[in-house]
Amino acid sequence: MDFILQPWPWYVGGPLIAISLLLYFYFGKNFGASTNFETLCTMAGAGKVSDYFKKDWKERDFALLFVVGLIIGGFISVLYLIPNQAIDLNPTTVKELTDLGFLSVGNQYFPDEIFGIEAFSSVKGFIILIVSGILIGFGTRYAGGCTSGHAITGLSSLQLPSLLAVIGFFIGGIIATWFIIPILF
Repeated sequence: MDFILQPWPWYVGGPLIAISLLLYFYFGKNFGASTNFETLCTMAGAGKVSDYFKKDWKERDFALLFVVGLIIGGFISVLYLIPNQAIDLNPTTVKELTDLGFLSVGNQYFPDEIFGIEAFSSVKGFIILIVSGILIGFGTRYAGGCTSGHAITGLSSLQLPSLLAVIGFFIGGIIATWFIIPILF
């Protein structure tokens, strides 16, 4: 059981991702999660409102199973495979996050200040969630895919647009970390 509970090294995780991608490529499918939002909207009847959603969602049923697997896998991991929530963080990171107002730095994976019930019920938290959701939804469609789709599928098939998108993701992450999060919190 210790083998499953410990982080796996790159030489185990990397080949598992490569095998998954080879199977996706073999069956003519793309790896990524963002298109599933589009598929869910199509299933919910958004095609009545916009022609963009007038698609045959049954062509993407494999991707929906992928998302269901992600949810089930995450649930199993949280319940059975995480022995504790402690995270070994750099002391400088702990100090900087504590200075920003995060109280449980290093004690849990998801800080209550962002993911707790209070964050969802406050006006500030609600606005952050709405704006973030709109930006992520728009950005994903504008970039032609999500981080997993571009970074894993796109880079492995040597697509220049995916390389540019991944560079943009990292630049956006740096800007958010150094400038936006300190302003918001």
